[in-house]
Amino acid sequence: MVPLNIPNTLTMLRILAVPVVVVALLAEVPNGDLWAGIVFAIAACTDGLDGYIARRRDEVTTFGKLMDPLADKLLIVAALVSLVSLGRLEAWIAMVIIARELAVTGLRAVAVEQGVVISASWLGKLKTALQVAAIIALIAVDPATLAVDLLVYAMLAITVISGADYFFGVRRRIEKERRAAAGA
Repeated sequence: MVPLNIPNTLTMLRILAVPVVVVALLAEVPNGDLWAGIVFAIAACTDGLDGYIARRRDEVTTFGKLMDPLADKLLIVAALVSLVSLGRLEAWIAMVIIARELAVTGLRAVAVEQGVVISASWLGKLKTALQVAAIIALIAVDPATLAVDLLVYAMLAITVISGADYFFGVRRRIEKERRAAAGA
């Protein structure tokens, strides 16, 4: 049973927003881009909000720990795939971002098995902010301007850099935990 609290409700609403964004973008919906942009922006804002509320009210749950990152990835991946489908984003850019997200998810699973929890770094938070900004820009500005293109490439660069930072950070933390366990 899902513990019903505000953070978990926000996470579930973010998941429910995914098909709304996709339909608004891909279907012949009047003002579809506007609706997709609004729903995506609101859903993206709930990402930080649910975690903040959960920590502040001491309502952190196993459901939230598992579903919050999944909801974030669903929202980003669905928007990226939709934008590729519309020809607004190069497929290779979307694939680099999606591959990074899947790799980091896999690394988190490995780290948890080793008893290591790696919290989001400032690079990871910057990556998320740039992804949200770039996706909103790609939804709102069609065809993309030079400024939007530059934002997309900044998003791509930070996505790759934060992925590498995460990979090496997890590796260092796991090695540190192993050394500590061997010395104990």
